[in-house]
Amino acid sequence: MADPIVYDDFAKVELRVAKVLEARLHPNADKLLLLSVDLGEEAPRQIVAGIKAHYTPESLVGKKIIIVANLAPAMLRGETSSGMLLAATSGEKVILLTVDDQDCVVGARIK
Repeated sequence: MADPIVYDDFAKVELRVAKVLEARLHPNADKLLLLSVDLGEEAPRQIVAGIKAHYTPESLVGKKIIIVANLAPAMLRGETSSGMLLAATSGEKVILLTVDDQDCVVGARIK
């Protein structure tokens, strides 16, 4: 386990529900996918995710995932990533954290 943090540190992280609109292979990386996600904003965001070994692009489209929405944008292998998806690991498996409830709207804040 990591060192404990105080609530004020955790409260800085903005977790939101996003819907995957498009997923494709990263042109400059073997382990990365590019996701276009709807966060309820004016325009979709792009997220670079290291999940290619665990998910096909086609299997991600339409899924509601949880992302860190206020992470500073980063350039990853020539592509901008404006957020980070949440996933769990179980042994060698990577499991995306998804929202199956249809009542949960895109952009909803996770508390």
